[in-house]
Amino acid sequence: MDSPLLAVPGAVAAEFPDVGVAAHYGDPFAEQRALAEAAGVVDRSNRDVLRIAGQDRLSWLNNISTQKLDDLEAGAARETLILSPHGHVEHHLSLVDDGSATWVHAEPGEAAAILEFLESMRFMLRVEPEDVSAGYAVLTAAGPGVKPDATDAAPVSMNFDFGTDLIVPRDQIDQVVTSLRARDFALAGMLAHEALRIAAHRPRFGTDTDHRTIPHEMGWIEAAVHLGKGCYRGQETVARVHNLGHPPRRLVMLHLDGSENRLPEHAEKVRAGEAEVGFVGSSARHYELGPIALALVKRTVPVTDTLTTAGISAAQEVIVPPDAGGRVKITMGRRRTL
Repeated sequence: MDSPLLAVPGAVAAEFPDVGVAAHYGDPFAEQRALAEAAGVVDRSNRDVLRIAGQDRLSWLNNISTQKLDDLEAGAARETLILSPHGHVEHHLSLVDDGSATWVHAEPGEAAAILEFLESMRFMLRVEPEDVSAGYAVLTAAGPGVKPDATDAAPVSMNFDFGTDLIVPRDQIDQVVTSLRARDFALAGMLAHEALRIAAHRPRFGTDTDHRTIPHEMGWIEAAVHLGKGCYRGQETVARVHNLGHPPRRLVMLHLDGSENRLPEHAEKVRAGEAEVGFVGSSARHYELGPIALALVKRTVPVTDTLTTAGISAAQEVIVPPDAGGRVKITMGRRRTL
């Protein structure tokens, strides 16, 4: 479903992975500055939305995902993962409970697979998951100028350190955005959002991950994985890496050579000398840092090595350290937020 905001003058449509919303509205760097230094709203209405009702919803979600959710208070937002039996990340969910139902948003096109999994795990529990993407959409309000009452127009909101995600009726996207713009929110596209996300060291499921990704590799321990809760599918892998070993790969931010006038594409190979050591997930031009990217590389690659991707030299900025796991306490380097 294409967003109605693509009709805004100056809107330029985004490509993979954000087809259906705007890449920018005429000035991506100004839009970045608004999100980082003032207040802005990003159209993320291409994301899928699910709603889970029923008395057993929180204990049920607690048992089938990586985060502790049985004590989730109304209005508190959390991230959680659904893992395969072998501990590989199958889905990343952002969620909040409103006291009567749990609202979830996920990557575009993920709702059907998520719903299929949830339905398979219902058993005799009082839970009612449904895909409500046709009726609801996600907007993200971000920046130091965002006041608590600025998001009152949304029936559901999720407050994260990277902005406030608003779940609004899809037929009210224009109305909500118009209200925010009247409060001096800038309208920003996905190029701005993605540049700041990369700079904040926040991986994106399906873009920065592959079918072999485990939580330790992405720095999702604690952020989306609770290490002290009960059993869930894939927990054995999480516990084994945490207690005994290290993940085979690690997430890194690449500072790309700014003399090049191009960016590496998604899935571009990363090399150390002639050896292939990983792949690029997402890349962008940051208004302060210049060209940057997130990449997943082998743990054994020295952190001081200069890497190359698509013929572009790149210095590493450590996100997940080589000694992650093995009971090593990780302090994530999320030094920049919206």
